[in-house]
Amino acid sequence: MRKLRKLNWIVPAAVLVLAVLTVGKASAQKREYVQATAMGTSTQMGRMVSVNFIINEYSTAEDRSILMQAFTEQGSEGLVNALEKMNSKGRISLTGTLGYDVNFIRDVRLPDGTRMIRFVTDRAIRFGEAWSSTRSLDYALSLGEIVIKPKKGSKKGEITGSLFPAAKLKLNSENEITIESYQNPWKLVNIKISH
Repeated sequence: MRKLRKLNWIVPAAVLVLAVLTVGKASAQKREYVQATAMGTSTQMGRMVSVNFIINEYSTAEDRSILMQAFTEQGSEGLVNALEKMNSKGRISLTGTLGYDVNFIRDVRLPDGTRMIRFVTDRAIRFGEAWSSTRSLDYALSLGEIVIKPKKGSKKGEITGSLFPAAKLKLNSENEITIESYQNPWKLVNIKISH
């Protein structure tokens, strides 16, 4: 009977220790907030929307390899299917929308000190778009990039970015991944990053 009582205390204690360790790891990475203005280019010239991007965590190398394998095997459609199965790493919202989860976010650091935040997610398909079965359904990804280049004598550096609200990825003749956008990419300006 005493052995059974000891086991009754050991199991909850082990669960508590694991929970504390998990919370400690999760809180090690600070949440990042990115605010920007997206400006239309070419045919969307003159249109502007506010973009709010919350980064809860960055994707792992394992996440990247899963996506690369899905893309290699089934192209852009395979990539969309793999993204749908991934957990959310953050959230993006544009003016007038509730926003949607971003399932892959990568923080890339270059030797010259440049930092690139790249994100890809399956985009929200609106009811009217699905009902009409328009050509835009083939462009089921949203992706973007924010580039932070260090500037001598300044803590902030130069921040630029672009957003592809509806896109798909393809391999070109040289086996390089290219972005095919449904419409022109949007230029991100007035980018502010905070913790």
